[in-house]
Amino acid sequence: MKIGIIGATGYGGLELIRILTNHPNVHEIHVFSSSEENIHISHKYTHLMNIIEQPLQAISIDTLAKLDVVFTGTPAGVASTILPDLLGKGPKLIDLSGDFRIQDPTTYETWYQKPAAPQQAVQKAVYGLPEWNRQQIQTAELIANPGCYPTATLLSLLPLIKEGLIDPAHLYTDAKSGVSGAGNKPSQLTHYSELNENFSIYKINSHQHIPEIEQTLTVLTGKTPTLSFNTHLIPMTRGIMATSYAPLTSGTTNEQIQEALKTAYDKEPFVRVLTDKSVFSTKQVYGSNFCDIQVTIDPRTNRATIVGVIDNLMKGAAGQAVQNMNLMCGLDEKAGLTLVPLMI
Repeated sequence: MKIGIIGATGYGGLELIRILTNHPNVHEIHVFSSSEENIHISHKYTHLMNIIEQPLQAISIDTLAKLDVVFTGTPAGVASTILPDLLGKGPKLIDLSGDFRIQDPTTYETWYQKPAAPQQAVQKAVYGLPEWNRQQIQTAELIANPGCYPTATLLSLLPLIKEGLIDPAHLYTDAKSGVSGAGNKPSQLTHYSELNENFSIYKINSHQHIPEIEQTLTVLTGKTPTLSFNTHLIPMTRGIMATSYAPLTSGTTNEQIQEALKTAYDKEPFVRVLTDKSVFSTKQVYGSNFCDIQVTIDPRTNRATIVGVIDNLMKGAAGQAVQNMNLMCGLDEKAGLTLVPLMI
């Protein structure tokens, strides 16, 4: 296959290159940029020397239309101006930004402070959470790849809400991310002297992933949630830990919770359910496409503590995008993604 990556110099784009270079069905990778065209990508990123030796191309609909799959790893508001023009022209389209995730344009514009994508394109987009949307993904032309925080949060909450084991009206999620989740453009928040030996909460009660999580929980479970969701930046490069707290519904037992998780994920290649681990960390999924989940009941408060960990650049972005590509193209879902986590 011939693959195009728009926004190839961002962290998500670089991770796509790392995965797709070793993908058995990928023959060519073409890299595009709207701001750094004609610069050789290996000159900018030396680790790609002798791997991707080509200049960044200008974005051209005619050129992109000749490819089999096009990924967009661009800031919010960019993919919505490019991908609608490619619909119906041949390539499978996978957007790693949030431009096609939110169904209601007013909601998108409120939370993202950007013009919404054309509604016709949004309606064609399939939310790319394979464990819960596999059948739709297989026949989709355009995928809205889930956000990193939503992936960890949704995968850990969905089985319990679907089975009526926790109360979705009182959900609280405390999520923490490594700095790569902020992208590669420097800011005061990601400046080394501000980040190092520091721990920050940001976008308090206003993170743009809140409506994405609530919308998806509603669509996939038929139940309307109320979510308090806050995010923190921690001084590490990769990883997300989403810790959620929810009241148990009447009569819920630990056995029921574990059975719900087993039923949902026992046959899933990239979700691992752990039980009774006293230490549960982001490092156990570092560099891989796994999402690890553990749920523990607190009988004193009658609440469940629900923890999901992912690598934000893999299962939270590029890894999940390639998983979606495999499904869309009728390939082995695990192709290119059987990476053992980097424990050290």
